[in-house]
Amino acid sequence: MDPGALIGIIIGAALILVSIVMDGGGAAVIAYINIPSIMIVVGGTLAATIVRFPIPTVIGAIAVAKKTVFVKFGPIEEEIKRLVEFCKVSRREGLLGLEKEVEKINDPFLVKSVRLLVDGSDSDALRDILGTEIDKIRQRHTSGKGILDFAGMVAPAYGMIGTLLGLVNMLKNLDDPSKIGGGMAVALITTLYGVILSNLIFIPLGGRLETLSSKELLSKEIILEGVVSIQKGDAPMITEDKLKAFLQPKDAMKMSEENKKE
Repeated sequence: MDPGALIGIIIGAALILVSIVMDGGGAAVIAYINIPSIMIVVGGTLAATIVRFPIPTVIGAIAVAKKTVFVKFGPIEEEIKRLVEFCKVSRREGLLGLEKEVEKINDPFLVKSVRLLVDGSDSDALRDILGTEIDKIRQRHTSGKGILDFAGMVAPAYGMIGTLLGLVNMLKNLDDPSKIGGGMAVALITTLYGVILSNLIFIPLGGRLETLSSKELLSKEIILEGVVSIQKGDAPMITEDKLKAFLQPKDAMKMSEENKKE
């Protein structure tokens, strides 16, 4: 689990809460809680999202969004080292020697890749099957980001709708000046909810999903190239050089220096 997203959300919410308390005391927090405003912003955003996207896609996006908080990817360099080790095993024991390595793997994509390799799939079949799998992952992530971005776009709009409704109710009570201030406060709270949801939850999570997606897809591309190299019978050094080409130059150089020390 990577706690970065949760930590960021908690810090952002805490700063807003502390600002409210510092300005008006603990009792002021209650004034910022308005159930109808929450219903308008949250319910309206959800409704608009369901109108824009099919319900199964929205449900799938929730699962993808959870990955941005609860899934942590290891260093790419470790993936390369593991594939190079697989290459050494295959050179020493043959492709069937990799069968015992499957039990040690937690990544379903890598498990599938090694099993295809052990089953005797050629390089074209590996690229076709695994390439299709990578495209499916890319499509899921793109869809998830699109839904989060859309929610981030409409949440402030529904906050404004709530504000307009509040203003209408306030204008109905212009004959009672004592209700104008309270009515205006409630109207603006709805906009506040929309802005917070958009800029603290939806848009940041969409950006985080894009970043993590790039890292995961890079890892999958490296696995694909690694198993193809193993299938072709490349030497471990050749396989390593091929896979290090996916890294930034400084990371590739650092990995080479670490290998020399070992």
